[in-house]
Amino acid sequence: MLNVLNHRLKLFKTFCLWLLVSFVLVGYKTESAYGLRKFRHGRLVHGFLGEPSKIPTLQREEEVKDLWFPQQLDHFNNKQDDTWQQRYFVNTEYYRNDSTAPIFLMIGGEGEASKKWMKEGAWIHYAEHFGALCFQVEHRYYGKSHPTSDLSTKNLAYLTSEQALADLAAFIKAMRKEYNLASTQKWIAFGGSYPGSLAAWLREKYPDLIYGSISSSGPLLAEVDFKEYFEVVKASLASYNPDCVEAVSRAFEQVEILLKHMIGQRNIDEKFRTCTPIKDSIENPFDLSNFFENLASNFAGVVQYNKDNSPHANITIDEICDVMLNTTIGPPVTRLGIVNSMNLDNSKEKCLDYKYDKMISDMKETSWTAECAGGSRQWTYQTCNEFGFYQTSTNKSDTFGNRFGADFFIHQCMDIYSDRMDAEYLDQVVANTNTFYGALKPETTNVLYVHGSIDPWHALGLINSKNPKTPTIYIEGTAHCANMYEPIHTDPPQLVEARNKIIKFLAKLLQSYISL
Repeated sequence: MLNVLNHRLKLFKTFCLWLLVSFVLVGYKTESAYGLRKFRHGRLVHGFLGEPSKIPTLQREEEVKDLWFPQQLDHFNNKQDDTWQQRYFVNTEYYRNDSTAPIFLMIGGEGEASKKWMKEGAWIHYAEHFGALCFQVEHRYYGKSHPTSDLSTKNLAYLTSEQALADLAAFIKAMRKEYNLASTQKWIAFGGSYPGSLAAWLREKYPDLIYGSISSSGPLLAEVDFKEYFEVVKASLASYNPDCVEAVSRAFEQVEILLKHMIGQRNIDEKFRTCTPIKDSIENPFDLSNFFENLASNFAGVVQYNKDNSPHANITIDEICDVMLNTTIGPPVTRLGIVNSMNLDNSKEKCLDYKYDKMISDMKETSWTAECAGGSRQWTYQTCNEFGFYQTSTNKSDTFGNRFGADFFIHQCMDIYSDRMDAEYLDQVVANTNTFYGALKPETTNVLYVHGSIDPWHALGLINSKNPKTPTIYIEGTAHCANMYEPIHTDPPQLVEARNKIIKFLAKLLQSYISL
């Protein structure tokens, strides 16, 4: 009798589980629009940097106003005199207003500029320390700074780092006049991630306007096949526990096995909450590449922002590795599905949308009101036209497999923008970028390059320099732009030390009389 009851109980539990899974799958499959990926090309939906703190706004003083500056559409064509309105913000709260007071310039990047940076973040503490006037300039084509009527490929021709630097140069010249700034007042640029690169390049290309820069987590080397990215991801996971990497590797191997038969494919749909059945994509290599790149990005996004004091750093390496190492919840592939659900829930996505054609269709939208206009279409264009930066995995026996090589990303460039953006084109534009800016051998002075060891982007940055003219800070155990966020009492000592070194560097640049 007891055996019969146990058998019936097992059947009942199985039935309940089937009902739950069926309900979940139906709930997700009936969604008509799934939205763009929240983490793509190493970029979160709101940009690389985001806001300065996950803590509710610390300073609730008067609202920061939108200000607008007339900007040239094309700085390098004398026959082209079209202009547009570029958005910027200003903070005069700590400004000393004398002939030696510095001017701090925060460079906007590949997302909408956040007004919170005008009241929070490490640079505001530096501004208070040195009595600086603070500006933030939104990058052309992002946020509300719309140089053209739409985001057509033809109009995106004016979206380049070189044009962005020229925007900043024009802005500095105009603000000198508007605020009656003395020639003795030194301008210092700040930027994190892509704007970190711009901060260094601005000093390099316009040394007469920018006296120095703090370049945080800025990649200097453009590279089509950024294979080092996932090498750092693996190393960062291993820094918590080497067994975590082994568990992830076995999970990806098990996904490949499940793909080979119908029952396994249905299992994948259940475990990974796919928006559409994976069986429909078995013969579509681009769908499968997108699927695997999604799964790998679950780890990349967590690693890139691990324990940063930023709003998007909600899941840590510790948490996902604890899941991957928990043998009580099932085999590695089941644990991988749980990590995937953690990321879906964190980004408020109902299901995993991996369909390549839908992604391309979304990315081809050119209206400023389209979802991709939040920065996805623009930043992807910049990678196709200047930088590459494609985070690849091409070794079948490696942790993340061989499903997404550089050709997968180059194909996206061709499908979204132009057939001419092929492999040869990418190689050429990336080579041009490295030649123009000097890659990892910059000819700059007064620039401090700051990187964190956990951050995968440090692989393309200057992390160790024997040249005293190009000083570096390499922070063990910190992630992307960690030094830029609002300081908190739980910051690790090496991060606190890095910020102190930045203050001393600024004091040396500014020859400050303030005792440190």
